[in-house]
Amino acid sequence: MLTITTVEELEAIYGVPGETSTIKEVDYLTAEYRALVQASPFAILATSGPEGLDCSPRGDRPGFVRIVDDRTLILPDRRGNNRIDSLRNIVRDSRTALLFLLPGSGTTLRVNGRAHLTVDAATLESFAIDEKAPRAAIVLKIDSVYFQCARAIVRSEIWNPNKHIDPKTLPTPGDILAKLSDNRVGGTTYDCEWPERAKNSMW
Repeated sequence: MLTITTVEELEAIYGVPGETSTIKEVDYLTAEYRALVQASPFAILATSGPEGLDCSPRGDRPGFVRIVDDRTLILPDRRGNNRIDSLRNIVRDSRTALLFLLPGSGTTLRVNGRAHLTVDAATLESFAIDEKAPRAAIVLKIDSVYFQCARAIVRSEIWNPNKHIDPKTLPTPGDILAKLSDNRVGGTTYDCEWPERAKNSMW
């Protein structure tokens, strides 16, 4: 197996990016980039910490990532599995990135920056839904913003309903938990109860 070990070797294979790949990167939200953030209901949050990297899905109503100004975003930390891997990382290493997806569009938006957590009561209350506020919010100071090439979305056909995977062909969360726990947790009961549990704990 041939391994690339230097940047020079890598650049010899790929060459240099074209102008369209570099001019799109700025250190603030343009009006067009604002529109993408405001329309997106889903983002992937990337963080780094002493134990390694973490990549976490974040989803909510469109515009759930709030634009404070051209260089600042805030996103609520909604209820999840309570592992708080991303939050642990942010407390110890502020480097953070977001990848916004827009259902039906090939365009994605990348935002890189430095983050910190806030538990300011007024800020958290402003994100409340059904009178339920998040326990913390992530404040991201932007270093760079740019839209991503659409090829990966186009190749994957992720928004094509004819390409959607039948969930019945996949192992369920209950199946996975039962297997890993030697049937202590999970199983059919877990899968049957999850929809109602999720409904009551969405926010």
